[in-house]
Amino acid sequence: MRAEEYGVRVVLIRTGVVLGTTGGALAQMLLPFKLGLGGKLGNGKQYMPWIHIDDLTAIMHYAMVNASLRGPINGVAPNPVSNKEFTRALAAAVHRPALLPVPGFALKTALGEFATVLLGSQRVVPDVLLQEGFEFQYPEIDTALQNLV
Repeated sequence: MRAEEYGVRVVLIRTGVVLGTTGGALAQMLLPFKLGLGGKLGNGKQYMPWIHIDDLTAIMHYAMVNASLRGPINGVAPNPVSNKEFTRALAAAVHRPALLPVPGFALKTALGEFATVLLGSQRVVPDVLLQEGFEFQYPEIDTALQNLV
């Protein structure tokens, strides 16, 4: 942000879980779900901001060429989902059931403090981008996951 003192336009893109085909969170989730071992984390009610990698790269380009954008913007899909909804969508995309929930205490035992990241909830929306007229290619979790899987 200090660059603004020198007349440089600064845009800070805050992202959610980036969904792509190479690496990242989705790659780690795919195998258990393909084996029918997927399930919601904790009670599944926690919101998880997400975005398709193609939309994130489009947002980065949009931020570079759109001089009206300044400061922080949320680089997340416009339709946030709970972990339960995400689990249902991923199971549907791989054509498998998601019957094995992972209890919160098990996550805390296995992952320690990192479990708070998975069990925490943030319902984030990209208000600035929507007000600016940015159009998402993958605004819904179902179509995003179907495209990637």
